[in-house]
Amino acid sequence: MTELIYPQIPEHSLMVLIGPSGAGKSTLARTWPASQVLSLDALREAVSDDAGDQDATAEAVDVLHLILERRMARRRFTVIDATNVTRAARQPLVAAAKRHNMPAVAVVVATPLDVCLERQGLRPDNQRAPEDVVRSQHHAMVHSHQRLAAEGFTIAFADTLYRLEPFLKQLSQTREDGLRRDGSEGLLLVRRFFGPEILPLWRWQPGPAQRTGRDRVAEICLGQQHLTLAFRHGVDNEGDFDFDFGFDVLLPCPFDPECAGQAWAPVYSVTDLHKALTGLMDKDPDIICTVHGRPDDVDDHEAADDDHEDRTGLQTQPADAVRA
Repeated sequence: MTELIYPQIPEHSLMVLIGPSGAGKSTLARTWPASQVLSLDALREAVSDDAGDQDATAEAVDVLHLILERRMARRRFTVIDATNVTRAARQPLVAAAKRHNMPAVAVVVATPLDVCLERQGLRPDNQRAPEDVVRSQHHAMVHSHQRLAAEGFTIAFADTLYRLEPFLKQLSQTREDGLRRDGSEGLLLVRRFFGPEILPLWRWQPGPAQRTGRDRVAEICLGQQHLTLAFRHGVDNEGDFDFDFGFDVLLPCPFDPECAGQAWAPVYSVTDLHKALTGLMDKDPDIICTVHGRPDDVDDHEAADDDHEDRTGLQTQPADAVRA
């Protein structure tokens, strides 16, 4: 029996993760590039729109085997993210590797049963495995270990792998690629507020503010729809954000649909972006119009004047430019 650590795993090989639901297989699998991972959950979702649809398992397995065959023929390193606790599940995997002279490595994710059971409570209802199923999977994993070598696998254990360094390297490269996507800085904040999926849609608008470091305007565009946002200094943030800057979104004036000014409201998440796009923020109490002020300050002229000054830097910014 041969136990492996990360530097000894062949560059061109098949890696089969073995462990019960909740063992941490998908967490481990994410330390490799997504293109190298065949996830049974993801393929169930691909064929049925529901990663937890057990009725779609057979179709998902068919797709997995098809893609695996093509990858093995190309001698591409591949990770199989599924329970794989039975010989029946593993046999076609190792057979595909053997057909193309690719070594097969079984990585046992030997997480204690009580941890696997506890993790089920943190999962969405449609992806939560029943306790008896988890217990059966864990039992099968423990007893499969003695047969893996005879099945054609070289054996490794998850806790012997050196995956933190390559994972951090991968994340660092992804971050650097994101920062270079439009040749501008500041996308790390965009990622933190709104998530990495927004980055390809985000475009800073040209203007002198990019040189002075003051307020900047950006657009999120996809097809015929767009949102205009401003990066602001000296604002109060909610939630877990403990810094004094954030983003405002441009909205219709809540007082006058023909208002010549601009109305801005703070946004803290992608959920807020959705609300802004669909009109659910049009009456937000935190909107400040550069002409009318804040909705709840209409009868308080002094407060309205103060708020007006707070946002005068945005008053004359057109959607495609930035005021210095």
